[in-house]
Amino acid sequence: MFSKFFIERPRFAVVIAIIMALAGLVSVFTMPIGMYPEIAPPEIRVSTVYVGASAETVAKNVGIPLEKNINGIENMLYMSSSSYNSGAYQLSIAFETGTDPDLDQVKVQNRVQQALSSLPSEVQTYGVTVERRSSDILAFLQVTSPKGTYDSNYLNNYVENNIKIALSRAYGVGEVNIMGSATSMRVWIDADKVAALNIPVTAIKAAITSQNVQPSLGSIGSAPGDGKQVLVYSLETQGRLNDPKDFENIIVRTAEEGGLVRLKDIARVELGSEDYLMDSMVNGQPAVSIMINKSSGANSLNAMKAVRAELAKLERFYPEDLEVKIFKDTTEFISASIEEVFFTLFLTFLLVVLVCYVFLQDWRATLVPSIAIPVSILATFAMMKALGFNLNILTLFGLVLAIGLVVDDAIVVVERTLALMQAEKLNAKEAAIKAMSQVSSAVVATTLVLLAIFVPIAFMGGITGKIYQQFAITIAFAVGFSAVNALTLSPALSATFLRPFEQKETGFLGWFNRFIQGATNKYLVAVGYIGRKISVIVFMLLILFALNAFFIKITPTSFLPDEDQGIIMVNVQLPEGASNVRTKAVNDKILEAIKDHPAIESVMTMEGFSIMAGQGENVGFAVISLKNWAERKGADMYSTNVLRNLMA
Repeated sequence: MFSKFFIERPRFAVVIAIIMALAGLVSVFTMPIGMYPEIAPPEIRVSTVYVGASAETVAKNVGIPLEKNINGIENMLYMSSSSYNSGAYQLSIAFETGTDPDLDQVKVQNRVQQALSSLPSEVQTYGVTVERRSSDILAFLQVTSPKGTYDSNYLNNYVENNIKIALSRAYGVGEVNIMGSATSMRVWIDADKVAALNIPVTAIKAAITSQNVQPSLGSIGSAPGDGKQVLVYSLETQGRLNDPKDFENIIVRTAEEGGLVRLKDIARVELGSEDYLMDSMVNGQPAVSIMINKSSGANSLNAMKAVRAELAKLERFYPEDLEVKIFKDTTEFISASIEEVFFTLFLTFLLVVLVCYVFLQDWRATLVPSIAIPVSILATFAMMKALGFNLNILTLFGLVLAIGLVVDDAIVVVERTLALMQAEKLNAKEAAIKAMSQVSSAVVATTLVLLAIFVPIAFMGGITGKIYQQFAITIAFAVGFSAVNALTLSPALSATFLRPFEQKETGFLGWFNRFIQGATNKYLVAVGYIGRKISVIVFMLLILFALNAFFIKITPTSFLPDEDQGIIMVNVQLPEGASNVRTKAVNDKILEAIKDHPAIESVMTMEGFSIMAGQGENVGFAVISLKNWAERKGADMYSTNVLRNLMA
């Protein structure tokens, strides 16, 4: 008999259990943590800029060549592109769930290289970026100058050249988006003057391009020479211009009489933004907003810790009156949810152990299922790690349910062993061997029945199947390890620990025994009566089926449950052609509608950008950060109530 081997060698069974538990302990501290399983299909983004081109020109000369080459790539689900009047172009390619995003990126990069020669020279000079994209937002940051020392141009430039670079290399950060524009030298041409002087814009552009270069002047004293030079001097020039005054002195035209037309004579030169499409504010005050996205497969909590650590390093380098704050940390909800589930898992374990003790009424007998539960659960963590699962609400919820399932097998073994010890006066070892000969087939059969319920769920297709796959497989492995423990560890522990004992006749346990016996007697009488009334059973079943159908019909349905995550994101999209002024007016109305709500901590508004609609003067975005859950008591403080005020 299989179990007899372990009963006679309890140390071997214990060693197997220890190995299973240690593997689980190592796995649980190294697994990624997230709210839900990775259900979003891997996405690769291709982006570039065709400076000065309209959206139509960008779509025709940049979009079509790229999309023709990328279309039909292996495992591609769909692709969508956006072209903007600023000259920007973005193409998002979604791949089948489960594919390797690194390999997908390489495939897209190869197709882009094939199309590169078909793109305009300006685009080739700017370059085409291919990067992995994740829709999971880690945090929103705000950069401000509280005393107004720095304008938005300075803040944008500082963030672009310092903060973005540092955050991009932090662990788990996939993308850092700045809701603003980089600093650029702006040349505002006086149309009347250039018309009077008959100077075309192309001539101005050519003058700026030819005089704003980094020439290579060579060196003095390098070979070949006269053989007497002992030192070599490299020649350097000022290089590219970086001051408005230098640009103002660029010569646009020279006359035969010696007259010069400089850029300052026909234009105004200033250091401004590359474009004025985007603008952001926090609580109505100017600010630079930063959105940080998580890389695919990264641990959300560890990634946010890395971001905080990087910001702490940067803080000592900030100029005076420059402040960087975390506007909203989205991992706070994940952390709180995971902590709640872990607490529930621990509480469930304690309740199961308590119930086992109340019914078994012997600490030795209770010890066997109490050991079997954590061993089965920890071994399940090891398999979750091996299969690439992450710790999320669904997998942990599966483990909570599994605790009630994994304890059954151990209880069956212990209860049967105790019954044989009392009825046949056998010692623990003999009783365990005989008990396993009687219940082993029942344990295996029960496990197979449970596996037959949960394993098919793992083969469901689509995003729904991806969500519940981890839930089902987690329970299946927990039940499987429970059966293994019931056939190896539980009989070995029963043969080692169990001793004969008498059930309590007094106190709480004595009262409990009498109550259970009375309830059992009444139950047997009821079953005997109903068993003789088949029509009653059929009638009750019909009523239950009817009630089930009724409640299924009236119960609301949703893809995922609505939860108060402490943040509300609002997308603003006006008709095509709407100006930035109209978009800002809508954002101002949003701020006005909710600014006095007691549940709101702060509001970030953006014009010219939306995570749903991309870029454009007719789109905007608002992020509403709610106070901590501990500060929001009562139904009127929930996020749904804030939304109701916003929609009113």
